[in-house]
Amino acid sequence: MSKLFENLHIFEMANNHQGDVNHGLKIIDAAARLAREHRVRTAVKLQFRELDSFIHPAAKGRDDIMHIPRFESTRLDEGQFRQLVDAIRSAGLVSVATPFDEPSVGLCQSLGVDVIKVASCSATDWPLLEEIAKANKPVIASTGGLSIYEIDNLVTFLSKRVPELAVMHCVSLYPTPLDQHAMNFMAKMIRRYPYVTIGYSGHEAPDNTDVVMVAVAQGAKLLERHFGVATDEITLNKYSMDPEQAGEWIAAAQRARAVMGVDDGKHVSQKEFESLLQLQRGVFAKRAIRKGEEVRREDVYFAMPCQDGQLTSGQFGQYRANFVASRDYGPDAALFERAQPDKYTQIRGILHDAKGQLYEAGIALGDDISIEISHHYGIDRFRETGCVLINSINREYCNKFLIMLPGQKHPHHKHKAKEETFHMLWGDLEVDLEGDIIHLKPGDKLLVERDQLHAFRTRKGAIFGEISTKSIRSDSYYADERIAAMDPMERKTIVESW
Repeated sequence: MSKLFENLHIFEMANNHQGDVNHGLKIIDAAARLAREHRVRTAVKLQFRELDSFIHPAAKGRDDIMHIPRFESTRLDEGQFRQLVDAIRSAGLVSVATPFDEPSVGLCQSLGVDVIKVASCSATDWPLLEEIAKANKPVIASTGGLSIYEIDNLVTFLSKRVPELAVMHCVSLYPTPLDQHAMNFMAKMIRRYPYVTIGYSGHEAPDNTDVVMVAVAQGAKLLERHFGVATDEITLNKYSMDPEQAGEWIAAAQRARAVMGVDDGKHVSQKEFESLLQLQRGVFAKRAIRKGEEVRREDVYFAMPCQDGQLTSGQFGQYRANFVASRDYGPDAALFERAQPDKYTQIRGILHDAKGQLYEAGIALGDDISIEISHHYGIDRFRETGCVLINSINREYCNKFLIMLPGQKHPHHKHKAKEETFHMLWGDLEVDLEGDIIHLKPGDKLLVERDQLHAFRTRKGAIFGEISTKSIRSDSYYADERIAAMDPMERKTIVESW
């Protein structure tokens, strides 16, 4: 995800400057104070229109056509917009502007605006989109009123042409009724466009903080609201926030982020561990057990409370190997033994993790497969070095799926009979191909020809397809002499099914 867009709070000034530069500067100052008070990354967004050409000659001056009076009464010239952009920059904020026509794209460039915004009404305006793409600036696009087909077109077009892209879920109703927000659709966008930053641009009532919390919970990474400063003469519209409401909005988003956590991991605190330990059953001796004696199920019973460091009933039952007492225990004594997983338990854990990664990626492989666990330096070091290979087809052609767990690497090797192509499906993969370091992301393909030395590693985990000529078990030649000296079956465990 782009660092530029991560947790960015965008305040849309729109026409709330009322055509008065000094009032626009007040709005920027209010946004800067909010950024400092809440310690959040903040942007102020302007709107650019070349009104002399944007409005049809016959419509100029008409007060019976929606938006025309507002646009004409809030006109600013290039010099005045430059004052606002300079003030945004001086305040340490990100400058964003929405151009509604081609000349306004040029204004974004001449003023050095950081990010160009595509309004929902312009998201199918292909002449304008082409001009925006030529500007070669980061782009944020809103999707109010667009079908999924139209959003697909927009994302496909922009993602190939701009340096960074964010897409905003948006409902173009002002203000948006509570039952019209369709936040589940935003979650669908996150799944559908995993390498585009997804955010939420809201038009709900300005005192509503529930919607932003739902947006954050659904995965929105940047947020946008209309923003202004009311005075005795200036009244804000029904969907623009004042500074106090904006502060509550930011605080609500921050509370939601705290609830969601910093990432998608689960971090068990010591306090939580101790809380559960108090309710778990510990292992106690039924009879006197001597040091060096094997401890069997019939020699123990389970009861609470469990002491810190004591063997739990779960640990005792999880591992198939029997325990050997490291000390003497009297009847009813708590057993303090270290649980050592046997190979069966380790393999079961590996398969569970590999299946979980497939579930997370949404990849179904079916049942007609065989599984190889490659553990080049032994099963105990599998999570450091190794991978899980799923053999799907092996005829004159071969199709495999390789699953690597977070932090794993696969050592340098080559094939003499087999040529293969990697097709990246999920996660991240760094391939060392004859000394060239290649970073693969989902959708990428990489050809590995015969006799090419290659190795690969992952940070967060990876799933990729291997399409090749017929696979021969003895056709892997490893650079490490320790691995090369092994029989292939010494470094593999074959599993017939999950």
